[in-house]
Amino acid sequence: METLREILDAAARGVFPPPDGRTTVVPQASARDAGVLAFTAHSVVFTDEDPEWVYETLAAVECDPLAVTMNPRFLAAFMARTGRTAETIDAMFVGSPLPGRPPLALEEIKDAEHPRITYARNRRDDVRAWTTDGGVLVTGRGIGGRLEVSLEVDEAVRHRGLGRLLVTAARHLVEEPLWAQVAPGNARSTRAFQAAGYRPVGAEALLLKVDA
Repeated sequence: METLREILDAAARGVFPPPDGRTTVVPQASARDAGVLAFTAHSVVFTDEDPEWVYETLAAVECDPLAVTMNPRFLAAFMARTGRTAETIDAMFVGSPLPGRPPLALEEIKDAEHPRITYARNRRDDVRAWTTDGGVLVTGRGIGGRLEVSLEVDEAVRHRGLGRLLVTAARHLVEEPLWAQVAPGNARSTRAFQAAGYRPVGAEALLLKVDA
C-alpha cells in the first residue's frame, strides 16, 4: 500500500490515483493530521480509524459516489468518530522549486513568538517565516510531511501584486514541491497562486484536533 506521502509526492509530479471512482484509505502520517484528499474521480482518506468503518459510512451516504468523501454528512460522521473539527474544504495547489534569487527582498523572522509563526506551528512542523514591506511568507511541513506555504498581505498594500510576488518568492526558497491550501471562495488568493505558476491538483478537508 502506498503511504500518504507517496501519494502526495506522485501528485506533485502529475501522477494521480486512477480515476476509478474509488476511495483509498491510508494511515495518518502523524497524530496531528487526519482528513480527505479528493483527486479526479478518486479520493484518499487518511486516518487511523478502521478502514471498514470508512467504507461502511461512505456507503450509507446517499449522494453521487464521486462526491461522497466531501459530502457534509460523511465529514460530520468522520469528525464525530475522531473527535476532531474542520474549518473548510480547500483547493490544493502545488508549485515546483525555481532556481535563482526571489523576485523581492525578504528578511527571515527569527522571533519564535511572532504571531504568524505561533499560528503556523499549530498545523505545521519546521516552520520558517520571512517578511517584506507589507507582507509575511511562511513555510512548514504539514499533511504527510509535505512542504506547505501560506502568506499574509497587509490591507494597505493589497491589489498591487504583492501576494503573487510572495508565493513566487517561496518557490525560490525551496528544493522540493511546495503545496498550498486555498479556500475556493478566496478568488484573490487563487489568482495569485495560479499567476505564480502553482497548479491545482485537487481538494482537501483537514480534520483538526479540537485543541489545535
